Amino acid sequence: MFIPLHDRNELKHIDMQYVTVTLIVINFAVWFITGPIATEDFANAALLAFGYIPAIVFDYAMLDPSFVYVPDEFTFVTYSFLHGDLSHFAMNMLFLWVFGDNVEDALGHFRFLVFYLLCTAAGALAHGLIDPASEAPLIGASGAVSGVVAAYFLLHPKVRVWILVLFRVPLPLPAAIPLAFWIGQQFFMLAVDPNGGVSWSAHVGGIVSGLVLVVLLRRRGVPLFDRTIVTPRAVEHQSEPIEGTTSPLPGRRKPPTPWGRPT
Repeated sequence: MFIPLHDRNELKHIDMQYVTVTLIVINFAVWFITGPIATEDFANAALLAFGYIPAIVFDYAMLDPSFVYVPDEFTFVTYSFLHGDLSHFAMNMLFLWVFGDNVEDALGHFRFLVFYLLCTAAGALAHGLIDPASEAPLIGASGAVSGVVAAYFLLHPKVRVWILVLFRVPLPLPAAIPLAFWIGQQFFMLAVDPNGGVSWSAHVGGIVSGLVLVVLLRRRGVPLFDRTIVTPRAVEHQSEPIEGTTSPLPGRRKPPTPWGRPT
């Protein structure tokens, strides 16, 4: 298990990741309204009204009309803005913050939004196909975020990303290493625990759609498997001359900093 902290991957085509930031703000607002300040009845009503319930979508069950606020088809998207608790919300948004900006940069604002929503829907569909009679609401942005992670894996595998391993050890690694491990873990968990408390199928649905959609939607001229190696600030060469010299010595490095520059 790892937690992404930041990369140092500059934006090349956009000035700011407006869609990524907006999605995080909306997710925070919905989590805050349906979580910390919500009554239990209101939170449960939101869960039933906007969560994705396969049994409802596939006509195995009917929802009480008092909880029907949007058509069933809309829950393919609305579920992703609901989160169970702070850790669930924070982990999804951290992954989106670290990796979403560069995927948005590669696709453009509008196509990134389309990409995000399609990965969201694909995650719900995969979840529903695995257990169409399930009456448990699916919530969380994991399907969409999984698509973003998969897209980043194809776009920038050599970029070094600071990650926190086992919640304790910070390491800068090429993105391909932790992301390949994370993607493989989702498929493995789906195989061994398809009906567990975590919807691994939604993760896998998001991953597969993200891998396909980034190829189709990326800007013209944006390469896959970018060969540019971008290292964190902590391992950059020192730019100031050392006493007694007129230029930096080859291989001389700056003292390490905790995180470098946030993306």
